[in-house]
Parts: sequence; C-alpha cells; structure tokens
Amino acid sequence: MGYGRAMFATAADFAATLAALSSADAAARAAAAARQAQLTKPPGSLGRLEAIAIQFAGWQGSERPRIGKARVAVFAGNHGVAARGVSAFPAEVTVEMVRNFANGGAAINALAGAAGAELTVVPLDLDRPTADFTAAPAMTEAECLAALNAGAAVVSDDIDLLAVGEMGIANSTAAAALCARSFGGSAADWVGPGTGVDAHGIARKLAVVDDALAFHATAPATPFETLRRLGGRELAAIAGAVVAARAARVPVVLDGFIASAAIAPIAVAHPEITEHLFAGHVSAEPGHARLLGRLGLEPLLALNMRLGEGSGAAVAINILRSALAAHDGMATFAEAGVSGG
Repeated sequence: MGYGRAMFATAADFAATLAALSSADAAARAAAAARQAQLTKPPGSLGRLEAIAIQFAGWQGSERPRIGKARVAVFAGNHGVAARGVSAFPAEVTVEMVRNFANGGAAINALAGAAGAELTVVPLDLDRPTADFTAAPAMTEAECLAALNAGAAVVSDDIDLLAVGEMGIANSTAAAALCARSFGGSAADWVGPGTGVDAHGIARKLAVVDDALAFHATAPATPFETLRRLGGRELAAIAGAVVAARAARVPVVLDGFIASAAIAPIAVAHPEITEHLFAGHVSAEPGHARLLGRLGLEPLLALNMRLGEGSGAAVAINILRSALAAHDGMATFAEAGVSGG
C-alpha cells in the first residue's frame, strides 16, 4: 500500500502534526508590506494582489517571494457509495479519466500547462472502492493513513506552490457528508447536483448523506476519524497534502467544493489550517460558497466552473503569479525617481 514517504505512521502522528502547525514569518510579512508601500502606485490600488503577495511572503520567508516551481496534484479514488446511484456517471469513469490525464487529454492537462505548473496524478487503489459509508467506515485506519501519506508524498522540497484537485465518481456525496459532519446542518444544506444528477439523483444523495450521518453519529469527531469514516482516499490524500505543505511552508491552492471539503474536518478543530491556503475559485456546486464562508476563505475567481480535476485551482495560479510579479518587478518611488514615496 506504500505510496511514498510515511509522514503519518499512526493516527496519533496526524493529530500531533495538526497540534503543532507552523505560523507565517511575521518579519517577512512586515518587510513585504513595507515594500508594497514604496511601489510606484497609490496604496492599495492593486487590491487583493497586494495582500496575496504579503501572505505568500510570510510562508516563503522572503520579502520578495517567487513561484519557481508550481505543482498541480490530482488525486483519484473510487467510492463504494457510488453503488447507491448518487452520480450521473458509473464508477468506471474514474479509471477512464485517469487514463485521459495520463494521455494529456483532459482539461487539467491544458490548464496546468497554461499556468506553467507540473501535473502529478495520483490514482489510489482504484480497483478497491471504499466501503459504503452508510453501513461502515469508508476506510480502515491503515487505508486512511496510506491515503494521507500519498498526499504528503507530493510535497517535495523543490516546489514553491501546490494546487490540489481530485477525480472520483460519487465524491461530491462524500464531500457533503464531511461538511455536514464538520460544520453541522442537514444534508440539504450541503448536497448539490455534482456531476449533474436529476431531482431523483439529488433525493438519493440526500438519503445517503442522512444515513451516513446517522450511522456515524456517535463516532469520535476528530479530523482523522471523520476523514476515514465519511471521506475517501482522494479526500484524505488532499488533507495529507495540505498538512504536509504546511509543514514545508508551501502555500496551497484549493480547487472546488470537494477539495475544500477535504480540509473541513481539520478546520473545525484547527481553524489556523487555512492560513497557508488560497481558495482558487468558487464553483457552481451550491455548497461551495457556504463552505468557503465557514473556512473564512475568499475565492480568487468566480467562473461558474464545476469540473473538478484541480481545474479552477490551476487557473488561479495565474493570479498568484501576477500578484508576485507585480510585487517583485515594480520599481519603488525612489528607484523610479517618482514623487510620492
């Protein structure tokens, strides 16, 4: 089951890492803010681009941060709950789309290329769907740890930015269950059309999420237990990647509803997990805007996308590159000989 380095040998390791999350470099943030105040523009005139540069500086520990190497990691997993008719597509599509990624024919291939980012695709035991989480935990403890470590393994020392996405038929159902378990509310507050199911499909999804919440109602509400009981391998892998990136001080761009839901169980217990994260976009999935509000993340883009695959996160990388290019490349008032500094 090995997918790479084992950052988390036990559930206790995962909990201990979450209890010791690093903080941004305050001195680097202050230096970046001071530089912003001296650039040849009215203060605040580049809006959020200025805040992005300062946030990035804090994690890179540099007054003038740069994105040398960006990586888009797409994790793929299959869900046993797909057999309950919660998706418009059969589970076989997960395998077929992973093949399409490998052949360079998917949207994420084109969009990662346009963003100047390396694409890494991590299929996770696609021949072994998770258990139907309405009747059992989705994963054993060992399976969840393996998925967390698969995510952690994509965080290498040479990257400056990580974007995370997913592929997995029925994973919008798992995402809705994670959100409801983490932030409360009914299934109706979080369930959406996903791949485009009709009213009958929505009704099935609602019933499945309600059944899952009831079945696991008395289970421990720790991040690890919520992920392993109601998540999936690709969702746990995204969580592992986010936590490993935090340890490596690498900023992360989240894709849509599903990628954002992967950190919901962590954010409830450790709200500071979001400090190194950027929400790439707000998707057309109804629960995504609500989830970003609970996470305290403001999306960089709103393009009515709902594909997944890391597609929205990849497009947002261009925004981050623009923010850092302006911050690093502009002259100061003194350098340009312009009055006003």
